[in-house]
Amino acid sequence: MDDAAKSNYDFQKVIAVVGFTLMAIKFVAYYLTGSMAILTDALESIVNVVAAFVGLYALYLSAQPADRSHPFGHGKIENISAIIEGSMIVVAGGLIIYESVLAFFNPPEIRQLDIGLVIIAAAALVNYLVGRRAISKGKKTRSPALVASGKHLCSDTYSSVGIIIGLLVVYVAFALGYDAAWLDASIAVVFGAIIAFTGIKVIKQSIDDSMDRTDEALVKEIADILNEYRHDDWIDIYGLRIIKYGHGVFVDMHLVLPTYLPLNLAHEEQHQLETALMRRFGNDVEVSITPMPCHGLFCRYCDRNCFNRTEDFEKHLKWTPEMLMARKIHVPPKVIMIQDIKDQQ
Repeated sequence: MDDAAKSNYDFQKVIAVVGFTLMAIKFVAYYLTGSMAILTDALESIVNVVAAFVGLYALYLSAQPADRSHPFGHGKIENISAIIEGSMIVVAGGLIIYESVLAFFNPPEIRQLDIGLVIIAAAALVNYLVGRRAISKGKKTRSPALVASGKHLCSDTYSSVGIIIGLLVVYVAFALGYDAAWLDASIAVVFGAIIAFTGIKVIKQSIDDSMDRTDEALVKEIADILNEYRHDDWIDIYGLRIIKYGHGVFVDMHLVLPTYLPLNLAHEEQHQLETALMRRFGNDVEVSITPMPCHGLFCRYCDRNCFNRTEDFEKHLKWTPEMLMARKIHVPPKVIMIQDIKDQQ
């Protein structure tokens, strides 16, 4: 288990412990108050705890090294974990709505709201701090499981804040002599729906990651790295493909090099490009580079003196995400058309 994977795994342990502790505290608050809104918070915490342990196992398995059966490692399990966690969030939202609708017909007796409000507020603060830290850490290490856990905690916090605001209204209403039990159940329905919607977003993101949907921010970051560390012999780069597996990243691309470059020097240029990416991603990145020889179409983008030059040098290419993701070399369409005609002749 490398340092990044171990750090993610250890932090997920913290999430699991915090989740279990806050769940117990919220059920105490429900027992003291009888509030359906507080019960919704407590019910979601059950999902938090189960999801935290699912994420913990996923991070453990994700950290296992590649083997014969899984040559790219086990990182994809994090996407599966995030889908499970998102599904559980949706189920929690549905249960909350169900219990709240029942409360409309059989309103519970609400009591000691002041104590309940303090408990829920304290739990919400802890959830938010841990959740934001998990999201930040998960994004930094590209861990879908940790990001999903953080979003889960933050969604719990947002629902708690809404519940607190609603319960303050209920508390004031009771203090003025009004029966506001229906408002307590209404608040629970609204935030049950919000929680379910959050779960749907987590599922969608996880499915996108499982299908290797392009990470636009990551492609932009790679483009910046290539432009910053470029060598003059890197005439063009295209056909960029990225596969994420847990916190690992597999990068595949085509590199156009001067046609006269000896094999050992071409290999050195490939190594330098790989090193540039590893400066940013460390050992979490695996790079596959296909070297391609240049031809006359590239002369305008190459300042090297060689016997194949057919045009004057104009400028070096500045790669953008769109250019890197293109499946073809970057030369003006008119030049390609002329070359095709020459080839046919």
